[in-house]
Amino acid sequence: MSDLVLGIDEAGRGPILGPMVMACVALQPRQAARLTRAGVVDSKRYGAGEKAHAERSALLPKILEAAAHVEIVVVEVKEIDQRTRRGELNRLEQERAAILIDRAPPARRIVADGQKLFQPLRQQHLHLDALDHGEEQHVAVAAASLVAKVRRDELFLRIAQRYNHEYGPVRGGGYMNDATRVFLRAYIERHRRPPPEGRRSWPWEFARDLLGDDYDPAAEILVPQLELF
Repeated sequence: MSDLVLGIDEAGRGPILGPMVMACVALQPRQAARLTRAGVVDSKRYGAGEKAHAERSALLPKILEAAAHVEIVVVEVKEIDQRTRRGELNRLEQERAAILIDRAPPARRIVADGQKLFQPLRQQHLHLDALDHGEEQHVAVAAASLVAKVRRDELFLRIAQRYNHEYGPVRGGGYMNDATRVFLRAYIERHRRPPPEGRRSWPWEFARDLLGDDYDPAAEILVPQLELF
């Protein structure tokens, strides 16, 4: 029987800008211990900003070298919007996690980060543990969170670079914070609508004075698209 442990985690569920990234990492016990010694922990533990991204990125080659399997799935904004409007964001994550599991080599144990979110997958995978703070339970989940976060940050950097020339540095990582609001309000003031990378299913009341009372973000939700990387 395989002694692999497959960890699953995501990055970017909560932002108002940009895609969500899910990742899985499969590790043998010896390689799991190796990554623990190398300092692989949950991606949030490194903080935010350029220094944190550099630290996570520096660990990525070690994960890729140690892992028996690594895969990433990128869920684009259009897909997130449509499924969120139908109340199916959790189901969307479950479906993508199932794809990652099916493509991975057989594992002795699967650990997915999120007890309520991933518990339904046990119907098909009895050896799956759906755990809150799963990254603290096994380094395979921590490695998956790091892989997903690095990719998500890279994708957001592309978004930021797209607008740097017009608005200056786009900070905030796409999350609902002061820096993101400043950029979004500046964009909306100029274009009278949110940028295409904005999730229409997220609240836009902070810019209602610029968008107007008649603006309906749901009207802009289009046919979903899924990109696999």
